[in-house]
Amino acid sequence: MSLLEVHDLRVSYGAIEAIKGISLSVEEGQVVSLIGTNGAGKTTTLRTLSGLLKPTAGEIMFDGKRLDGMAAHDVVQQGIAHSPEGRRIFPLMTVEENLELGAYSRKGATTAEDVKSVFTRFPRLEERRAQKAGTLSGGEQQMLAIGRALMSRPRLLMLDEPSMGLSPIMIQLIFDTIAELKATGTTILLVEQNASAALGLADVGYVLETGNMVLTGSGKELLTDEKVRKAYLGED
Repeated sequence: MSLLEVHDLRVSYGAIEAIKGISLSVEEGQVVSLIGTNGAGKTTTLRTLSGLLKPTAGEIMFDGKRLDGMAAHDVVQQGIAHSPEGRRIFPLMTVEENLELGAYSRKGATTAEDVKSVFTRFPRLEERRAQKAGTLSGGEQQMLAIGRALMSRPRLLMLDEPSMGLSPIMIQLIFDTIAELKATGTTILLVEQNASAALGLADVGYVLETGNMVLTGSGKELLTDEKVRKAYLGED
């Protein structure tokens, strides 16, 4: 059994069905990338997996336990961390306070080692540990969002558009970080509009179009697929 298994998932906003019966799986230690255009349903999928949205049908299984219908804070307790689109850091709290909050599900746990690990990965955050998070640059806020998610020691890390709105240098840093996390065995479900970079890191990729799963394969296979190259990699 895969670590995460999603079967025939359907999600609606009122009368509009945004996710139309998709299925996917994530094996432990894999990086799985979900690509598609704006409005394809990528963010809706992650929000549903993390318990922020309730599916209208289908099944979400994580490590053998059914998650669909479970509250978001309970999903975190199962070992899933979600770094959302737009970062959603707490702007009036310091960098260190944001990180500490990321470990709230580990009640009574000592977090100093985890904070140190995040600062080792992102030295710039250590330099700004007492700074209000809202005063950070976009790239620094993205580092903080990922670091905060890692504080829960997740078995599955879900990253939603981590490179959005960042400079080329910061984009490279974020993808280098994802590659480093992959090398340490972190299981990652990645939603990313930079399809080339996302598939380059992926063991498995899924292509989502208007709520339908239209293609799947290894990252390498999808990078060479003619339809993917034309639609998502900007090649004729």
